[in-house]
Amino acid sequence: MVTIEAATSADIDHVTDRWVELARDQRDHGSHLLAEENRGAVRDSVARHVIEDDLLVARDEGIVGFVMFELETGLYRHSTARGIVQNIYVEPASRNEGVGSALLDAAEEKLRERGAEVLSLEVLARNENARRLYENRGYEPHRIEMEKSDENDNHSKE
Repeated sequence: MVTIEAATSADIDHVTDRWVELARDQRDHGSHLLAEENRGAVRDSVARHVIEDDLLVARDEGIVGFVMFELETGLYRHSTARGIVQNIYVEPASRNEGVGSALLDAAEEKLRERGAEVLSLEVLARNENARRLYENRGYEPHRIEMEKSDENDNHSKE
C-alpha cells in the first residue's frame, strides 16, 4: 500500500536520482533542461525542500514517487497567495495506479494549509499524459510560454 509522507534527509540522493530521470524523460517532450549536468544543483534544491518540508514522497516498499512544492515568493507582490507544484514524478512501474494523484492531493493540501489561494504548476505542451491528468484535476491554462528556434527564424529576417 502506498503512503505519502514527508521526505527525510535519507531520501535526498534517491529523489535526486529520480529528478535526473524526470529531466531526462522530459527531453522527449521538448525540454531543454540537461539532466545529469544539473545533478549538483538539484541535490541542493532537494535538500532545501526537505529542510523546508516542501517535499513529499510516495512509499511502497521504497520510494515510488515524489512531489516538490512551495508558496510563491519573490520580488513582486501578488493579489493572491499562489502555491506552486514544481516537480512531480512517479516510477514507471507505479504509473496509472493513482500515485501521481495522491502526491498531488497531498501537495495541494499542504499548500492550502500554508495559505495558498491558487494552485499552479507547469507542464510541457507536448506532455499530453501529464496535461490530461492536470486538466482532469481542474487545472486550466493561465500563462502560455512560446518559443522559436533561431534556425527557423524566417519571419524576422525577411
